[in-house]
Amino acid sequence: MRSQKEHVLRVVEERDIHVVQLWFTDVLGTPKSFNIAPSELEGALREGMTFDGSSIDGFSRVQESDVLARPDPITFQVFPWKDGELSAARIFCDILNLDGTPFEGCPRNVLRRTLDRARQKGFTFHAAPELEYFYFASADLDGGLRLLDTGSYFELTGTDTAGDLRNRTVVALEQMGVPVEYSQHEDAPSQHEIDLRHADALTMADTVMTARLVVKQIAEQHGVHATFMPKPLEGVQGSGMHTHFSLFEGESNAFSEPGDPQGLSRIAKGFIAGLLHHAPSITAITNQWVNSYKRLVAGYEAPVHVSWARNNRSALVRVPLPKRGKPESTRVEYRAPDPACNPYLAFAVVLAAGLDGIESGYELPPEAAANVYALSPEELAAEGIRALPGSLAEAVDLMEGSELVAETLGEHVFEWFIRNKRAEWAVYKTHVSRFELERYLARL
Repeated sequence: MRSQKEHVLRVVEERDIHVVQLWFTDVLGTPKSFNIAPSELEGALREGMTFDGSSIDGFSRVQESDVLARPDPITFQVFPWKDGELSAARIFCDILNLDGTPFEGCPRNVLRRTLDRARQKGFTFHAAPELEYFYFASADLDGGLRLLDTGSYFELTGTDTAGDLRNRTVVALEQMGVPVEYSQHEDAPSQHEIDLRHADALTMADTVMTARLVVKQIAEQHGVHATFMPKPLEGVQGSGMHTHFSLFEGESNAFSEPGDPQGLSRIAKGFIAGLLHHAPSITAITNQWVNSYKRLVAGYEAPVHVSWARNNRSALVRVPLPKRGKPESTRVEYRAPDPACNPYLAFAVVLAAGLDGIESGYELPPEAAANVYALSPEELAAEGIRALPGSLAEAVDLMEGSELVAETLGEHVFEWFIRNKRAEWAVYKTHVSRFELERYLARL
């Protein structure tokens, strides 16, 4: 049987690949890459490729700059388009120290480490995100953001440009071996959604990075701008990345308990309880930008309060009904993340929170039966329902006090992330917005 490395080398030769892109991400989830010739790929797979990490946000300091990018052959995929006459492929890399040990600043290593913890307890962790995003005819801020369509939720808009772009994107993803479960128009004008079929969390984090690039690449090829910015427009809902999570023990869904009135196992209830317990302190990771908190407000279908429910979309954690006769489809949906998060870090802290709930025996609070959006502050307090952080500054403060987040991310990523986000907030605080000028300039 051929090894995965041999398979990659054979595909590169048979498909006449001209360029191989080595991909990784910085701490914020910004995609990074450098290209190698196919003739260098065998050596890269065997030994890795050295590069200067000091120029990558959150990586090395100047005095310890060199790191090693080691391609993970199982992630190899050929792009379904050409750059002129050149065909290209990409492969994700783990970032290592020069001695071969995992580099602490690599988000992929953070997720690997957390998945290893779950594996030691007999679990594999699966994720299935729903990626929402906007198309704009132009990203010219001076001329205003011009919508590509005026459709609404599930609207069948015929042969419009946006629908065609979404369909082309789905086809491109499928050609790359990325299975898509659904795609549709979302609630806001020019907002669309692509739902990815569940996979193990590391594969899915790689897939999210790939899908974001493919969405933007297909749009750019047709003179359109696509954005995963959480809240680009006022007065309509923002873009989320509701993600369905499940734990498996071998082939069995560890969340399923058909004899339970709620269909949930002790493990599932502990996982949900841990997620609710740690939700405020992991929000800086799942919602990492100043703009993220323009989405997390009441009235726009985004979660605001820490609660769970089986079929209540105002809840932070939702337990969708499993398909009839298929208890293995039991899962929990975490509705806070937005599509601009770093998926490696986001999946890692969600898993860590859930595992802590299982290990510590947290008790699952009562289900939120009412529409949480409609409850008064007094009613929320009476129900013991807390709020998610209302700003990036508040979220970072809560994150800084969390031992769980610090242990999950590791000292390197934890400290750099907090410094970076405090710097972002400091710049935002001094910015004078158009809202302020229009509201105050003439009358004060």
